[in-house]
Amino acid sequence: MATDHSLQTHDHSSDAQLWNGAKEPFKASYGKLMMWYFLLSDAFTFAGFLITYGTLRFSSPTWPVPDFVFSSLPGGIQHKPLIFVTIMTFVLILSSVTMVRAVQEGHRENRKGVVFWMLLTIVGGLAFLGCQAWEWTTLIKGEHMSITRNPFGTHIESGTYLEGDGHDIKEGDTFHAGQSFLIHKHDGHWAPLKYKTEAGDVKEQQFGPKAFGALFFFITGFHGFHVFSGVVFLLIIMLNVWSGIYIKRRNKNEMVEKIGLYWHFVDLVWVFVFLVFYLL
Repeated sequence: MATDHSLQTHDHSSDAQLWNGAKEPFKASYGKLMMWYFLLSDAFTFAGFLITYGTLRFSSPTWPVPDFVFSSLPGGIQHKPLIFVTIMTFVLILSSVTMVRAVQEGHRENRKGVVFWMLLTIVGGLAFLGCQAWEWTTLIKGEHMSITRNPFGTHIESGTYLEGDGHDIKEGDTFHAGQSFLIHKHDGHWAPLKYKTEAGDVKEQQFGPKAFGALFFFITGFHGFHVFSGVVFLLIIMLNVWSGIYIKRRNKNEMVEKIGLYWHFVDLVWVFVFLVFYLL
């Protein structure tokens, strides 16, 4: 009887230890686990948007070529494909490196080190947002692209222009199928150019697919919102680190690590956005 009683006591104590809730799943705190859940759901959201873009991109007979659309640089420099967006990407990836250093200093509970590297991360995020604002301004004001109209097009047949646009195209210039073009505005009005095909038919330039502008502004804007939110949270957490709140908790600045997970996710998503929009 005594033996049975001791066995029952042992079983109950084992059950109590198993279900007492003190063990952290996957050796991660509740806060970090919830951050991973959020990032996973957000990854599915971005994946849905990018798959939609890819589906429309490859199902359309004509689509703007990224080398032609994204070829401007500040200072009026033109025809430098993808250089500016490459700079944007480098800035964001560099900010991810500084975020790694901030997390490392947080584990060492080096308050000044955390603040220094987080400040550099914030500067990198603001620089990226500034670059994105310049890119949007160029596309909207300079090239008149919107969510409902896309002036960038691609010829589906070869021919000869019957008139010029006052910019790069002159009367008599020839073009080939697959060559990109941009419809300009003159005196506030759209001026699609007329051209003659090799078969002798006279036609007019057509605007590009509306989905290109709509998806570009929506997806890059959605990512930009994530970057902006990250900068705000980074600033708040940096101020908390400076005040010494997290040192009192004695959890090795876990909040810095959690915002670091978010920031690395934002950087990783941009790699896929860069691949889909600027390289395909």
